[in-house]
Amino acid sequence: MYIVIAIIAFGILIAIHEFGHFISAKLCGVKVNEFAIGMGPKLFGKQGKETLYSLRALPFGGFCAMEGQDEGTGDARAFVAQKRWRRVIILVAGSAANFIAAFILIVILTSGENFFRVTTITDLSEDFPNKGVNGLMVGDTIHSINGERLYYLDDFSTFMQLARSGHVDLVIRRDGERIKLDRFPLERRVVLVDGEPLLIDGQPVLRYGITFDVIEATPMGKFKYSCYTAFNFVRLIRVSIAQLVGGGVSIQDFSGPVGIIDAMNTIGQDAAQRYGFAAALRSIVFFTAFIGVNLAVMNLLPIPALDGGRIVFILISWVVEKIIRRDLDPKYEGYVHTGAFVLLIGFMVFILVQDVVKLVSN
Repeated sequence: MYIVIAIIAFGILIAIHEFGHFISAKLCGVKVNEFAIGMGPKLFGKQGKETLYSLRALPFGGFCAMEGQDEGTGDARAFVAQKRWRRVIILVAGSAANFIAAFILIVILTSGENFFRVTTITDLSEDFPNKGVNGLMVGDTIHSINGERLYYLDDFSTFMQLARSGHVDLVIRRDGERIKLDRFPLERRVVLVDGEPLLIDGQPVLRYGITFDVIEATPMGKFKYSCYTAFNFVRLIRVSIAQLVGGGVSIQDFSGPVGIIDAMNTIGQDAAQRYGFAAALRSIVFFTAFIGVNLAVMNLLPIPALDGGRIVFILISWVVEKIIRRDLDPKYEGYVHTGAFVLLIGFMVFILVQDVVKLVSN
């Protein structure tokens, strides 16, 4: 059941992205030849006044096929015949639609919260090893970990997990002053009760020994939390890209549609086993919002064949045309995007095979 929900959620994200392109193209007067949900063989199609609306066999993808998207066709309503600002709006609209939809999901999920945990310390365990003026004290607020600003307790958990080390660079706020604690030893330890390890589901409970403050979730506080959550999703993408470039993660850590749907299914099953169906659905919706922000950001990266790459080419062509004082033939840009698209498809096939191998192995 959770696989079906995940497939539907992923398909909706793609549909929202392509609808963003579609509606903006229509508003800008661009002719749209086909609006498709899914990829591969066509299962169903309905011809509108000028646009074919189709549903295709594979629920991983979709497209908005605009007239003259990569080359001139002589049609005044072709994509390449439009002014640059119109083309940029159409290209940005897909990511904007994903981001808006993801933010709405976050707001809906946050609306049910009664409180939020922040990073102000209210208590330290008796055996916490680094108390005091030169360590952590009750009343301190952890401001950042390894240079990453913290807003809520979720940020603390995320960046401590990413640190992968027992030592981190902290910045804390104490009595209005910021204090740096470089290479501060901070790691989880087994929680002891009457000298015995505390167990949950047969596994020892690990804690940092820090209790954090709780604040009331006011209407403005809920909106603020939603904004920070969306911001953190974007920040995690930036951190992931930095780790990839720096060698912290490898290509084997990538996931495509199959891997994403499998992750959604796993998240749903785990939440259902612990807390029930409502919690499972909530977890899947939250992960869907995260993937929606991912789609929005990744599509705007300056990579040929992606929306961001197309925007970069529009800007480059504007600069070149200003220099040479004549229009460039759009077919050359089309060649670049076509070649990049072939490489992108090859990469997606590689990720697909990798996801399937992981799924079978597990």
